[in-house]
Amino acid sequence: MSKTVENIKCLIIGSGPAGYTAAIYAARANMNPVLYQGSQPGGQLTTTNEVENFPGYVDGVTGPEMMIQLQKQAQRFGTDVRDGWVTKVDFSGSTHKVWINDTQELHCETVIISTGASAKYLGLPSEQHYLQTGGGVSACAVCDGFFYKNQEVVIVGAGDSACEEAHYLSKLCTKVTMLVRSEFFRASKIMEDRVRRTDNITILMNHDTVEVIGDGQVVTAVKAKNKTTGDVFEIPATGFFVAIGHKPNTDIFKDYLNLNETGYIINIPGTSKTNIPGVFVAGDAADHVYRQAITAAGTGCMAALDAERYLASRE
Repeated sequence: MSKTVENIKCLIIGSGPAGYTAAIYAARANMNPVLYQGSQPGGQLTTTNEVENFPGYVDGVTGPEMMIQLQKQAQRFGTDVRDGWVTKVDFSGSTHKVWINDTQELHCETVIISTGASAKYLGLPSEQHYLQTGGGVSACAVCDGFFYKNQEVVIVGAGDSACEEAHYLSKLCTKVTMLVRSEFFRASKIMEDRVRRTDNITILMNHDTVEVIGDGQVVTAVKAKNKTTGDVFEIPATGFFVAIGHKPNTDIFKDYLNLNETGYIINIPGTSKTNIPGVFVAGDAADHVYRQAITAAGTGCMAALDAERYLASRE
């Protein structure tokens, strides 16, 4: 462990839209923010080829390009952007202690957590291949559904989110095939009824995804298996959507912060405040409903303003 301790006025953990927006506001308020990018600099958006629903980008923008621009904007106002990730925290005292890469110890007056959430995937090699190429695999129908307008797609999942995304896609796509891995939905009855009543949604219960098929660059079909009969067949599709849940990146905070049953940080409604004074949360680490870049950015602004007011109250 490092023998030296660094004192920081505002530490931001995470570098997606929430973290960078918090940094912009904190830097402009002379809070001298230090931002650690984490293991995935730029967050989930770096895996998104096209972002067309963020205000201000008339012709759209790639996820990585948008994150580079946000980082440069934060740095222009004086944010200290660093490589590294948080490996340990201690929020038990009035000084918030944070360790970076198990070596550097930081003592922070305020901490803004914007560690996000990671989409769960099936783990198929073909799924991961087309996720990386940006050629047809997605975990967000609202983000990417528009690119499959008037096309046929497949979605896997059985919960409320899967039903919501299938219904959303049904308004854009000519056909949506829903693969449910068990004999029952996990979704609420009202959500299940909604997808069952939608004419262009085909529901295949008790089916597994075997492989995502394509030409190496884009998806052309999905290979599925009927678990009852053993039949394996291909479903023509240009898009494959995975809606089996997200895991918030919050495990390191569980001993100090209030989390809900699935691990999302609980904030005081209408604020970014957590149960620990001086510790704030922004973005998908707390948001399991919207999960959009624009909402993450909004809560990043809130966190910086809340942190600024917290510091002012202590002067």
